[in-house]
Amino acid sequence: QQEAQLASLDTPAKVQQFLDSVPYSDEKTYRCPLRVGQDRKAHCFDGAVFAAAALRRLSHPPRILELKSNGRDDEHLLALFRAGGAWGGVAKSNFVGLRYREPVYRTLRELAMSYFEAYYNVEGEKTLRGYAGPLHLGAFDRQRWTTDDAALDAIARRTDEIRRFDLITPAQA
Repeated sequence: QQEAQLASLDTPAKVQQFLDSVPYSDEKTYRCPLRVGQDRKAHCFDGAVFAAAALRRLSHPPRILELKSNGRDDEHLLALFRAGGAWGGVAKSNFVGLRYREPVYRTLRELAMSYFEAYYNVEGEKTLRGYAGPLHLGAFDRQRWTTDDAALDAIARRTDEIRRFDLITPAQA
């Protein structure tokens, strides 16, 4: 049944529709893509990794990008895809403004900046400051990231280590 479910996700927009259909998880545990499909719930990290696995089935390299906050908000993760030379994103969020992006962005910076206005904390402060990545999840294939929850800890650690790019200057902040 799960294989049929994955086969039905034949466009990035359908991957997003699936993520939108499952409840947002507030649990601290990571779910690999297999468990996201089984449990039918995900948080931001789980959703992006699930989307990367689903996009891989559509011949897109499994890549994620982390949006970085000013420290007074959560980080956010999205799965990347390209079409016609432009970048798009698939993401799980409990806020609609931080989800899907059509593949119309020429650079990763443009894609990341498209989240700026909607990226704010409960005080209404705009908190997006940068991004890190992309991270190619194929590097974690030997750890079975699509079927083993433990592999997601290694992915999370790696997202903290990869190069960060600032989106705005200190004066703009």
